[in-house]
Amino acid sequence: MSSDSVVKSALEAHPLEGYGRPLGEMARVTVSGDAGSPVVGVEFGFPVAGAEDAIAAELAAVVEAASGSPPESLSVTSRIVAHGVQRNLSPLPGVKNVIAVASGKGGVGKSTVAVNLALAIAADGGRAGLLDADIYGPSQPHMLGLQGERPVSEDGKTMQPLRAHDLQVMSIGFLIDPDQPMVWRGPMVTSALNQMLMQTLWQDLDYLIVDMPPGTGDIQLTLSQQVPVSGAVIVTTPQDIAAIDARKGLEMFRKVSIPVLGVIENMSTHVCTKCGHESAIFGAGGAQKMSEDFDVELLGQLPLDAGIRETTDAGRPTVVAEPESPGGAAFFRAARRMTAALAGRGKDYSSVFPKIVVEDS
Repeated sequence: MSSDSVVKSALEAHPLEGYGRPLGEMARVTVSGDAGSPVVGVEFGFPVAGAEDAIAAELAAVVEAASGSPPESLSVTSRIVAHGVQRNLSPLPGVKNVIAVASGKGGVGKSTVAVNLALAIAADGGRAGLLDADIYGPSQPHMLGLQGERPVSEDGKTMQPLRAHDLQVMSIGFLIDPDQPMVWRGPMVTSALNQMLMQTLWQDLDYLIVDMPPGTGDIQLTLSQQVPVSGAVIVTTPQDIAAIDARKGLEMFRKVSIPVLGVIENMSTHVCTKCGHESAIFGAGGAQKMSEDFDVELLGQLPLDAGIRETTDAGRPTVVAEPESPGGAAFFRAARRMTAALAGRGKDYSSVFPKIVVEDS
């Protein structure tokens, strides 16, 4: 085996720290140059701008161990492509990948997780958007400090997304009075979501994070069948009562042929700010067991931290306000593992095939 092949094999087999999978499953690796000074290029399928230096240092050590000398150069880049969606649907215009963030029940912090995942992607260099699909309880306008804002429509048919912290954002909360209850039946909710999704002029997004309504009823099932989704993430807490419902949500996505990228456990443990004691207030092991039972990845375990609540209530979620905090770091890790999991999925090739039109001769 040539020296280039040895280095490339070593890199592709290397489990990149913090990502839970070998480099070869997440990136395209090229090695050239002579034996004593390899030139290495690593092209990831997801944004890594915030971790480039750490990744380059880790991979340089792998190259040196495999070749006996450090690389002459090592470049770390990203190229994000569209991934496959449900067979009867096509990707949205202006959006490469839609990721649904869902839970089996309310009260597990799904919306807080969704907004921080989107912000982490943007901080890592990805073009990210956030669709607040929780029609009955839209919370993203408040979380992003956009209360009272209204979308602009230049043609009376389409809307420009609002912007906050490098995110493109749309929510029913921008279109109604904050105190107005949404006394709507399922078909009206589905219609409203489709309008926000299709009539918003999303601008060249790599990822659109959809904050799904809680539950697994008719509304969630209909949305899962009509929205072109590349992957889904399930949010739960450790306690059994939440994990039981989260398992139903996971199974729902599988029934409609949407790949589940993984599970995120929110409010995993609490560290006392006085004494430093760590306690599992809501129990332990719920997400881990679900991950093992369904053979999906445990993307992250997020702390129960008053700071996360405070920064989100202030309109500056943790990833923006305190990116170096334990909570901020946990959100970054979960977002990177999530996008890395999607990078390993099948690509979408519908755009390269011509449309076939059958005409009477």
